Amino acid sequence: MKRLYTMFLVLGAVIFLSAGLPKKKKVIFFGDSITQAGVGPQGYITQLRDILQQSHADQYELIGAGIGGNKVYDLYLRMEDDVLKKKPDVVVIYIGVNDVWHKATSHTGTDLDKFGKFYRALIKKIEDNGAKVIICTPAVIGEKKDGANAQDAELDKFSASIRAIAQETKLPLCDLRKLFTDFDKANNPNDAEKGILTTDGVHLNKEGNALVAKSIGDILVKL
Repeated sequence: MKRLYTMFLVLGAVIFLSAGLPKKKKVIFFGDSITQAGVGPQGYITQLRDILQQSHADQYELIGAGIGGNKVYDLYLRMEDDVLKKKPDVVVIYIGVNDVWHKATSHTGTDLDKFGKFYRALIKKIEDNGAKVIICTPAVIGEKKDGANAQDAELDKFSASIRAIAQETKLPLCDLRKLFTDFDKANNPNDAEKGILTTDGVHLNKEGNALVAKSIGDILVKL
């Protein structure tokens, strides 16, 4: 009987302490292969988790939802299962590289007007589900300076579209396009196509992931 009484006391204490713990903010990162790699050892989600653990210990749960090759309409099609059903508090949308890049590589990119429509539809469904949204411009397809990469002009148009959506919806914007091009301008004296913030001109190296982690983190902690 005494043992049973003690067990109930312990159980009650555990329940009481658990109830008093603040609920973690669930953050889902929704994107393509850059986000899929973001959960790797040097990925931006992993690096951000380390940053937040130091400054906001146990306040955030970070979940990667990236799939290689995805474009904006792929995100829309898998949004229900990969995002909405998980009931996130915040969703970070980081998409657009393949919508531009695949126009040249496989002729399966996305027209700019359709990109904007799908992007707005993503935001509406996520917000209707009760989550806050952070949106990001796509960073680079090649790291040469001053518009010298083949798809810079097109990538600039898509980034401008996302900036306009951010202004229209009053959502926080992580302008990775500007951050990366500014960084490359200052740190790429030999005009290399890759190797500054990326491994291949698109996918991020440790330094590129660190820049993304810090930039998104600065926004996230203010929500």
